[in-house]
Parts: sequence; structure tokens; C-alpha cells
Amino acid sequence: MQAEPYEHLPETDFPLRQIPIDATDGALPLSAARNAAARAALGDVLVSVDVDCIPAPRLIADYAAAAQSGRGLLMGEVQYLPDGAEAAGLDFALFDRLGVRHSDRQAPPESGLRECQDYRCFWSLNFAIHRDDWNASGGFDEGYLGYGGEDTDFGRTLAERGIGIWWLKGARVYHQYHPHCMPPIHQIPSVIRNAEYFASEWGHRTMEHWLYAFRLMGLIENGPDGLIVLREPDERDFALCRQEPHMPYANTRRVIDRLQAIAPAQRSGEARRLQVEAAQAEFLVAKTV
Repeated sequence: MQAEPYEHLPETDFPLRQIPIDATDGALPLSAARNAAARAALGDVLVSVDVDCIPAPRLIADYAAAAQSGRGLLMGEVQYLPDGAEAAGLDFALFDRLGVRHSDRQAPPESGLRECQDYRCFWSLNFAIHRDDWNASGGFDEGYLGYGGEDTDFGRTLAERGIGIWWLKGARVYHQYHPHCMPPIHQIPSVIRNAEYFASEWGHRTMEHWLYAFRLMGLIENGPDGLIVLREPDERDFALCRQEPHMPYANTRRVIDRLQAIAPAQRSGEARRLQVEAAQAEFLVAKTV
């Protein structure tokens, strides 16, 4: 999706192909790219991994052993690496020692598969699906442009069509450290656009946790005619949301807790989770007057 193709692809034991995808209005066409890759693939098991992830040696073998027609979508393990973990090269034993699971993600099953009961758990960072199930899903909705929303839409589509989503033990990837912001204040226009597009498809918005955080920061408001941008984020906002080198991942809930001055001892637990979810729910629909 970059302007020019890579000139020097690495030497591998398998063929590598570059598939050009045109960006629309400069926005990354992530849905279109995944759909194009699926069309070009030759095998029956489709595996998708984000560009900032290192696949473990057994990733393909684990997915190939578990994927089958009619089973649905599989999500392998994700471990987040600290800054500099891969500086000395690919040391998978080191990655296993240093990598941590994201606090917002469920732990994998002890073995085999465990069904995910909530379509919102789907995450395109690391997944596989048999081609028959992919064809039954219809692929990703290419109406989503830029950042956010397409994963939740695809998960909802799978649920509506009776295609299961499963956590898989194994098929691990290691997410490489790179500084970014969470909530993604650098992507507010596309988050708003895609949240409203999701609502046009399903009757309510998605990404409400990000929208709620944006509102707490004074960046947006929920109006009767839709979401309204109040101001651009400034350096104080970026300092609050930015992932620092000592943090293996960024977390929206951390920012919400800090904005609301929640004491560390009160930041976990079911009561706090329900409190935040209730507040976020305001952003599922336009504000009533």
C-alpha cells in the first residue's frame, strides 16, 4: 500500500509476491488489502499477520493442523515485546521470556481450541481461516477506510452468518515494539468516519471505548446529528496517550483511569469494568435531545 514496490525482497524457501493496492484519499485500504491477498492466495488455509509482528517458527504448522472447512476463524497467540528485544536478531527463546500478553486480550486455552463467545474479540493482527469459511463470510467490508472498525464489522458478519471464532493454543506471533498512541488520537477523523459507517450497517457505533476517551480529553462530543470534533490533539494529549519504551503495549483503559483520577487500587475489578462500559455505551448512538 506504499507508493513504490519493495525493490529487494528477502530470499525465502517459498514464493513472495507484491500486490499493489490503491489508497483512497490517502487512507490505508486495510480491508481491500486483506481481500486482495485472499484472492491471490493459492492454498486452502488463509493466514493473516500484521506487518509489525514476527511469526513464530510453528505459526503456519499450528494453523494448518487446526483449520478445516466449517470450523470457522482461528486466532493464535500474541506476545508483546519490549523495546529492543529483536536487536540481536531472531531469538525465539528470548522472545518467549520477554513477551507479555495484552491485558485486554483473553489468555489462550491450555491446549487446543476455545470458542470465543463475543464477536468483538476478533482481531486481525493474527488469524487464520479456511477458504470455504472465508468465502462464506464474504470477506472484509471495503467501505472502511483508514484506521478502525473493520475488524469488529468482520467479527459481527461471522456471528451473523454462523461462522465460529476460536482462540487457538499456539500459532504465536511476537508484536514488535514501536511507539504509538492509544487511544489513537492521531487517527480521530478515520475513527469517527468508520464508527458512523459501522452504525449505518448495524444500527449502532463501534469503538465506543476510544470515542469515550476522546470525549474525556475534550477532543470530541456526541451530538444529536453525530460525532463532533472540538479540537485537534496537542502535545499534552500525545504525552498522555503515547506508548513509552518501558511499556510493551499501550492501553486505552489506562488513559481513562488517569483522566478520571481513579486510584491504582480501584482500577481493576468487575465493578470498575461495568462502570466504564456503562459510560462508554453513550457513544453507541447519537445523543438524544
